[in-house]
Amino acid sequence: MARPAPDTTRPTAVAVLDEAVCALAPDAGANRLVARIGAGQAPRSVFATFALEQHQVIAADRLSFRHLARRADGDPPVADFFDLLARGETLALERLAGLADACALTARDLAGYQPRPGCQAYPSYAARLALGAQPADVAIALTANFAAWGGYCAVVEAAMRDHYGFPEAARGFFGLFAEPAPDVEEQARAAVQHGLDTGQAQPAAAHRYGRLLQAYELMFWNSVDG
Repeated sequence: MARPAPDTTRPTAVAVLDEAVCALAPDAGANRLVARIGAGQAPRSVFATFALEQHQVIAADRLSFRHLARRADGDPPVADFFDLLARGETLALERLAGLADACALTARDLAGYQPRPGCQAYPSYAARLALGAQPADVAIALTANFAAWGGYCAVVEAAMRDHYGFPEAARGFFGLFAEPAPDVEEQARAAVQHGLDTGQAQPAAAHRYGRLLQAYELMFWNSVDG
């Protein structure tokens, strides 16, 4: 018996994710601080501010990812994606310690820091998505955001080496995200494909979430810049 022809009208995770990355990419030059860091023109103090703010972002995002994993408990590919992200935040926090040390920040500095509202808008919105958005749609939105974030981190990591003379340990946080993450990409594809196959994923909603995540991402960087 001949096999039925594949249904080419159904979207695939690869196509949906590629479209989201392209459609939601920020405008060139939108991130003022990364451009200044890349040119070696930003003050060194922005790295201390970044570390202080990111310390709180990571803690919040890890909780959001864990909650999304619990909400997706009946959909293993989706839950696995968010479990992986939550574990990644733990590693990111470890790497951030190198930057905090290079900026002479103490545990007391981290604990007593009063965050800037513009820097904390991103994790606040991520928490909102964790509470009520379809997890598969959040996976699409985050994948688009991660593409922009990784590009920013690559620029900053290179500039820290070439213009600011930071040691490798201080650059480790940015290097972590600047490198390709095949495990994350694979898990994202599996999560989104599951969402498409089960009718849970709605790319239009995911794009709406992703557009705001990208805007809050830029707000974070520009708020670090003061």
